[in-house]
Order: sequence, then C-alpha cells, then structure tokens
Amino acid sequence: MALFNRKNTAPSTTAALAVDPALAALTGTYTIDPAHSSIGFTVRHAMVTNVRGSFGEHEGTLELDGSNPAASTATIDVKISSVDTGISDRDGHLVSGDFFDAEKFPLMTFRSTGAEQLGGDAYRITGDLTIKDVTRPLSIDLEFNGSATDPYGNQRVGFEGSAEILRSDWGLTYNAALETGGVLVGDKVKLNFDISAIKAAPAA
Repeated sequence: MALFNRKNTAPSTTAALAVDPALAALTGTYTIDPAHSSIGFTVRHAMVTNVRGSFGEHEGTLELDGSNPAASTATIDVKISSVDTGISDRDGHLVSGDFFDAEKFPLMTFRSTGAEQLGGDAYRITGDLTIKDVTRPLSIDLEFNGSATDPYGNQRVGFEGSAEILRSDWGLTYNAALETGGVLVGDKVKLNFDISAIKAAPAA
C-alpha cells in the first residue's frame, strides 16, 4: 500500500495514487502511542557481544497525506534520561557527560524531510536526527505493517524499521581501550523502531 511517494512512478502520479482508496482513508494526523511502540538500539560491547537498550519515554506525530503522499511527515522526540539497558549503572553512565549529557541535552529528535516507496510495503524516510547539539541527516528503512481499528475504536497504523549510524558523527566519542586490542564500545549503532500510531479525531 502506497503511503509515501513511489520511487519510480508513471508520469501521472496523482492518477496512480487515486486508484488506491485505502490510501485516502489513512490521510490525517496520527499520534505515536508510546505504550505500544518502542525505540531501541544495539551496539557492540568489548568487541565480542552486543548491548541492547531502549528509550522508554518518547512522543511523536505522523502526518499522512493521501492526496500528496510525498508531503507526509514524521516527528519524534525521545527523552534521553529514559534510556534502559537493564543495568542502572550503565544507564547512569549513558546519561552522563561522557555520552548523552542528558541534563544539558534532554531530548533526541527526528524531523523528516522526505519519504519514498522502495517496493511493496517497504519505504525509506529521510530526515534530520539531532543528538546533543549535532544535527545530521538520517535515512530509516521502514516496513508498513498495516492499519486496523482497535477494540476501543481507534484507527491505528503500524511501522517497523531500522537504521545504522556512527555515534561519533553525533559527538558520542567516549571509549576505553582493551588490553587485548580494540575498544570497549563500538562506533556503529543500529537503531530499531516499532511504531503504533493512533489517528486523531477530526476537528469539530
């Protein structure tokens, strides 16, 4: 189902989109449901294993435009102090000045700038990721999981996706050398997104 612009479209893009009534039905503002969404990460530790974590507090909005899918947008704000890797001492280190410096920079944000369909239900959304005081472009590969009406009458859409970044590009450079060679924390970080969003009621 085309939610965003098709990467290789026929000349009449509007006509192509008009044949999909489900697309128009999804048009509107959606609020990310943090109780049924997750934003997580994976990073190499001590060169031999992976540490996984997530951010428990986040909020965001999807603006889906069925008549002009390329105009669809996404915004996400993540509270850095909500990081959870399962070990409190490690979480405390992550929010310190060595890493995120959450007291000075409490939020990590993403603001989309464009989106495209890669084929089938696969999409790529591009935008600006800001961590601390550094803003750099980020592309997130997504899969549209569909839409449904939940038992409470809410219309939901779902996406899951991932992206890879080098944390050093955002100024997260803390590390420690290992006696056997290499470093304690890998530079490459995989970001994982599992998003459920609820459509807002029409304005009165």
